[in-house]
Amino acid sequence: MNLKLAKLGAVAAISVAGVTTITSMKTVSAATYKTAIKRVKINYLPGKGTKIWTNYNNGRFIGFRAKDGTEWNVVKTAVDKDGGLWYMVGDNEWIEARYTVDIDQVTQAPKTQKLDKTAVKPEINTKKSLTQKVKEKVTAAKTETKKKQVQKANKIVNQTINKTTTGKASTQAPSNATATVVDLAKQQVGKNYSWGAEGPDTFDCSGLVQYVYAKAGVNVPRTTYDQIKLGQTVSLDSLQPGDLVFWGSTTAPYHVAIYVGNNQYVNAATPEQGVVLQTLSSYYTPSIAKRIL
Repeated sequence: MNLKLAKLGAVAAISVAGVTTITSMKTVSAATYKTAIKRVKINYLPGKGTKIWTNYNNGRFIGFRAKDGTEWNVVKTAVDKDGGLWYMVGDNEWIEARYTVDIDQVTQAPKTQKLDKTAVKPEINTKKSLTQKVKEKVTAAKTETKKKQVQKANKIVNQTINKTTTGKASTQAPSNATATVVDLAKQQVGKNYSWGAEGPDTFDCSGLVQYVYAKAGVNVPRTTYDQIKLGQTVSLDSLQPGDLVFWGSTTAPYHVAIYVGNNQYVNAATPEQGVVLQTLSSYYTPSIAKRIL
C-alpha cells in the first residue's frame, strides 16, 4: 500500500511521519523534500498546539494544530506583510516561526555551556569532575525510577485490556467482538462532528473511537496521543476489521479512525462532513495502524 498521506476532506495536518494534500492534488510530504531546510520543535503552551494555516499571508486555519513538543520538517520560509517569519511544513501548510525552536539549537546549547565553564576555571576540573559524577549518578537513578514507573503504568494498561478481552472470550468469541466494533462504528455514520465531543450524537475522531469500543466492552483512552500507545503495530497491508488507523506523527497523531474491512474506515472527519464511511487511498493513507482486539 502506498504510504503517502493526503488531506481528510478539504484539509489535514502533518507531522514528522505525516503527509498532507488537498483532495484534488497529489500527495506532497515535508518529510520527503530533498531540499528540506531544517527541523524545528513546537514551543507553544504545554499540552496545546499552534494553528496550521493554508498561507502565511491572509491564510485560513485548516482545523488542525501542531502539538507542543512535536518535531517538524521545514521546507520553506517566508515573511508576512507584518514582518512575521513563517515556516512551510507541508503542501500549503504554514506555522508561525515564533512558536518553534530549532532542534539543532536545543541539542547543542548545553554542550556549549559546559565547555565554556570548563575553559574559564581549569584549576577546579578535578573537583568539578567528582561533583559531576555524583550528579550523573543521581540523574541516572531518577531516570531509572521514572523508566520503571512508565513500565509499570504500561503494564497496568495492558493488563486492563487483556482482562477485558479475556472476560469477553468466556461469553463471546474474539471475532464477535470485532464484528460488534465494526457494526457499532457503521451505526454512527451520519452523526455530527464537534471538537471534544464524546457522543452519543456528536463526536470528534478520538471520542468516536472511545465510544464505539466502550460499547463493545473494551475501554480505551480518550485522546489519539494515548490511543496510539495501545495494542500492537500492524502493517497497513494486513489490516483487519476493528484495527485503529492513525494519521500524522507515530507518537502524537492528529487523527484516528476505525478500519471496518473492504479497504474502508469510519471516522469523525470534519465539522462539514461529520461521521463518514470512507475508502483508503493513496491520497490519504494512514501513517500507522494498531490492533487492540
